[in-house]
Amino acid sequence: IAGYAAIAAHFQTQPQTPVADLLAAGESDRVEFKSTARVNLRTGEKDPRMEQIIAKTIAAFLNADGGTLVVGVDDAGSPLGLDADLAVMKAPDLDRYELWLRDLLTVDLGQNAAALVKVEFPEVDGGDALRPVCRISCRPSPRPVYLRAAKGAAPEFWVRSGNSTRQLSVDDATEYVMHRWPLNLGSSLAAQLLAAVRFSDAR
Repeated sequence: IAGYAAIAAHFQTQPQTPVADLLAAGESDRVEFKSTARVNLRTGEKDPRMEQIIAKTIAAFLNADGGTLVVGVDDAGSPLGLDADLAVMKAPDLDRYELWLRDLLTVDLGQNAAALVKVEFPEVDGGDALRPVCRISCRPSPRPVYLRAAKGAAPEFWVRSGNSTRQLSVDDATEYVMHRWPLNLGSSLAAQLLAAVRFSDAR
C-alpha cells in the first residue's frame, strides 16, 4: 500500500503535457483516444463493452510505463466532448462522471490500482465551441494489475504493445511479471510468483 501511496503523491506534482498537444501528436504507446467510455455510438445506448475497453486500456498503461487515455476524442484526435456519455447518467455533470469512472476502476482493477489514476476534464477547442474531454493519466503500477472481467471469468492481464492494448497469455503474463517487477523494486519474488500462480489457476 505504501508503494501505491508514494507513487500517487508523486504523481500529483508532476508537470503534464497540455491535452491539446497530446491530441495534435496522435496516439502512441503512451497515449490512447476513445470516443466514449459508456455509450456505443453505433446504437446510442449504454454498452458494458465500452466500459471494459476503458478498464483494459488503463490496466495496460498501469502494467507498462504509464500513459494517458483521453475520452471524448476520435481516433484522429478531434474532440467530440462528453455529451454522449453524460446523457446516459442520472446526474449529467463531470463530478458524477468522475465518481462513476473511479467506481468502475475500483471494481474492475482494485482500489490500489484506481489510486494511481488522475482524472481531469480540460476543455478543448472543437472548432465551434470548447468541449470538455476526460483526461485519465496513469502512473506505472508497483504491482501487477489484473482486470476482473465478467463474474466467474478468469482475471486478465493487459499490456501496451506499440499503440495498441493486448492481453497476455498465462505463460507470457507470468514471464512479464517476473521481469517487470524484480526484487529491487520492493516486491518479493514469492509475492509475484503467488500472483502469477493465482492468475494461472483462475484460467
